[in-house]
Amino acid sequence: MSDPRTSVSSSKHEEDHNRKSSVATQNLDAAELARRNANAKLANPLRGYTDEELQEQGRNYAREHAIAEPDDVRAFEMGAVLAKNPQDWNSINRYGATEEELRVLEKEYTNRWSQPKLLYLVIVLCSACAAVQGMGQFNFLLFTPSPFYIILSTLTYSIDETVVNGAQLFYTPQFGIANEGEARSTWLTGLVNAGPYLCCAFIGCWLTVPFNNWFGRRGTIFITCLFSAVACFWQGFTNTWWHMFIARFALGLGIGPKSATVPIYAAECTPPAIRGALVMQWQMWTAFGIMLGYMADLALYYVPDTSGVTGLNWRLMMGSAMLPAVVVCFFVFKCPESPRWYMSKGRHAAAYEAMTRLRYNKIQAARDVFYMAELLKAENSMKLGQSKLMELIKVPRNRRAMLASEIVMFMQQFCGVNVIAYYSSSIFVDSGFSDLSALGASAGFGWINFLFAIPAVYTIDTFGRRNLLLTTFPLMSLFLLFTGFSFFIPNDDAHRSARVGCIALGIYLFGIVYSPGEGPVPFTYSAEAYPLYVRAYGMSLATATTWFFNFVLSITWPSLVDAFTPQGAFGWYAAWNIIGWWLVLLFMPETKGKTLEELDQVFSVPTRLHAAYGLRQAMWFVKRYILRRDVPPEKLYQTEDEEPMRDGEKSGHEVSNA
Repeated sequence: MSDPRTSVSSSKHEEDHNRKSSVATQNLDAAELARRNANAKLANPLRGYTDEELQEQGRNYAREHAIAEPDDVRAFEMGAVLAKNPQDWNSINRYGATEEELRVLEKEYTNRWSQPKLLYLVIVLCSACAAVQGMGQFNFLLFTPSPFYIILSTLTYSIDETVVNGAQLFYTPQFGIANEGEARSTWLTGLVNAGPYLCCAFIGCWLTVPFNNWFGRRGTIFITCLFSAVACFWQGFTNTWWHMFIARFALGLGIGPKSATVPIYAAECTPPAIRGALVMQWQMWTAFGIMLGYMADLALYYVPDTSGVTGLNWRLMMGSAMLPAVVVCFFVFKCPESPRWYMSKGRHAAAYEAMTRLRYNKIQAARDVFYMAELLKAENSMKLGQSKLMELIKVPRNRRAMLASEIVMFMQQFCGVNVIAYYSSSIFVDSGFSDLSALGASAGFGWINFLFAIPAVYTIDTFGRRNLLLTTFPLMSLFLLFTGFSFFIPNDDAHRSARVGCIALGIYLFGIVYSPGEGPVPFTYSAEAYPLYVRAYGMSLATATTWFFNFVLSITWPSLVDAFTPQGAFGWYAAWNIIGWWLVLLFMPETKGKTLEELDQVFSVPTRLHAAYGLRQAMWFVKRYILRRDVPPEKLYQTEDEEPMRDGEKSGHEVSNA
């Protein structure tokens, strides 16, 4: 029997709780209540409608936006029904769906990689925008319709990162940098190398918003690749350090808007189940471009200077980075514009037409466009009607996305990777390598960086963005410490082999754990975290952040090594990896497997509750894997389509309303 006193006490506690909740609700302003209602609606916006009502809504949507062809109207009728529960493809069988249509819809879930070739073409061309140098290896793009579009987009910047790694061995003494006072030498070397990233941080990235507004995603990619090609060509004709700095600064006008636009374009074109794997192609092919840059350094090292132009080898290294950018300019308009960009301009018919090119059949395209439009209606109710930059700060959902995005973008630089990407040749020379051997060792790092990014194609959408970072940050810290401590080994004949071997091993191990984690996650995460109406602004801020701290690393590393010694310099960035682990644990929500619009539910969880959840997660890990206890995991948020949770777990709705 229950104790009456307990019942009275419990009842009184419930009354007090309800009274406090009521007071708290009354204190909320109208905008906050509207945002909470919007988030609740985003969890399942079509759940309350019957199939007949959804058919009518789909039909009205098609007519409202001048989509009048009978096949298209039929697609929207069935697509609207399917949007309520996309995995229940058999629900449209009774409305006249063909066997072929049902087979394609089923295959979407049984084989998530079964996508139209044009979608993969978008991904490949976007990737090529990060490398600036494909040379003859990409000539086959002229003859095949296979998927090669994101790759060429990525190659337009990353090769420049590494050709300068080898070229600086030649142009710094030629420009008189290496022969002057040591302090000036280190700072000028850093300044010249960091020129593009200074421009990106303060000018280039902030051109993303007007460029995207005026020219769209494809137009922005075309213009920025053109800037990159001209600037890379220009670098090969410089004759002083300040002339080289100006040319490299101009390169930032291409790198900045492109680095913000390409991941957004990829994220907006891909289905949720493989969005992470396809958007991360930006980083994976950046790594490929870095590797090509190292190979170019090696291939051009012994080019004879028969033309009478001083330093022909490094001039060819710098200028050759323009080739993939030129290829992108020829092929970018073969791909459709982003459907979400069309929607942001109110061009729903154009959005549907673009989506039909990115999906196998019209029902899939109509389903995705209709669902996107419904979610964007709810998303629009979150706006405060202020400037977009103020919306980033004042809207809680946007502010949490900005915090998480800024953390991963900042840590992409302060994990220390670009110290190795830009200065590995110098690091290897300092450890005892010859110049040519140092370039060969740097090329080994480039290969590792590319090859070990490939597993993330699978893990980023299964293991998740957050878990990849929580796993790899401690390992990166450990291997940076190992690399730094290896410089304690004496650099004499008896110990030189052990010294260079340990330093190379530490750098390679760092590359192995960086490549599937902090390599692909930041750009992928930032491209998907923001709602559509502030996405270009958020991505501009994210890329400006990463390029600014890229500039900081580039300009400070030579002097940091002088002041701290290699041991202290590597230890400095090892410490930052530990700080990054805590920041990710507390402030970075997981985003895998949800549509870009459904992420509003994820970022509706208050920061303090997510931080507390992160601490409980750490304790759960200790209990589960160290103390070996059978403790069920806690889920912070959950959609209505998921299975009921275990006892003691809280849903996203419960947490959001706490």
